[in-house]
Amino acid sequence: MPGKVLVTATNYSKYCLPARKMLEQNGFEVTENPHDRPYTTEELKTKVPDIVAAIVGPDRWNEDIFRVAPNLKIITRFGVGTDNIDLEAATRHGIAVTNAKGQNAAAVAEQAIGLMLCLLREIPLLDKKIRTGEWTRTVGRNLGGKTIGLLGFGMIAQKVAEKLSGFSVKIIAFDQYPNREAADRLGVTFAGLDEVLAQSDLVSLHLPATEETIGIMNHGNFEKMKPGSFFVNTARGALVNDKDLYEALKSGRLAGAGLDVYNTEPTAPDNPLFALDNVVCTPHTSGDTLDTYHDVSMSTAQAVIDYFNGKKPLNLLNQI
Repeated sequence: MPGKVLVTATNYSKYCLPARKMLEQNGFEVTENPHDRPYTTEELKTKVPDIVAAIVGPDRWNEDIFRVAPNLKIITRFGVGTDNIDLEAATRHGIAVTNAKGQNAAAVAEQAIGLMLCLLREIPLLDKKIRTGEWTRTVGRNLGGKTIGLLGFGMIAQKVAEKLSGFSVKIIAFDQYPNREAADRLGVTFAGLDEVLAQSDLVSLHLPATEETIGIMNHGNFEKMKPGSFFVNTARGALVNDKDLYEALKSGRLAGAGLDVYNTEPTAPDNPLFALDNVVCTPHTSGDTLDTYHDVSMSTAQAVIDYFNGKKPLNLLNQI
């Protein structure tokens, strides 16, 4: 029973036209988000009453939305993290939830490494200065020979390790459920959280946002990090206490931070972290490559089509 599909991920027709056409060829009517930002809850409430499926970005999907979406049968996340979707409430309402697991892993991993290189060589700062007429040459640091600590060792962190293999680095990782087969294959050594923090020249965060991990990078754990080390977060902003990160950077405990995610998104332009020259920022764009948009859009569109054809969609996260 084809019907209306709401796409809240932005720039869908611009970057995902083949997926849109595939949905339309299967009888679906596609409505897109016209904004260059997530929908607000009040906006969503006006969009969902007559939809049967949603392909969603980071908007909040919860009981308030499901209550006014009686025909909604499936939500598929245009990405991996589903902390913006209340799975329990979706299940109660008989709504299937899927994601695009693995589709953006390579892109996010490359962004994490890009932030590492920008920090070590101060590339954004040098670019800014030369554009204003300053011929300022700084002495950077090599990535080679450094110890890289990965907090979390899922698919994205494994891609980081794989792509760092040519940089002559030592990689250590913390994960509550260690994949030892992948670690052995990639030359990664597991260690406790405190050990990873203390030994790493650069810590890259790749944990999911759960009750146990939210706020994990706080004053206490920043203090455990190696003095003069660097911190990169391409996972979730909620994992980090921004005030504590600011203090660690301002005091010199940390040499720099590369951030793609924030506690509030879009984050305010007066965010104190933006005033620091040793912070490199991007606007939650790690997974945003043309290649990723194609792969994610096709897999999420296929999930919607499969569901309404009576097939189990790929990466189903709940049982209804």
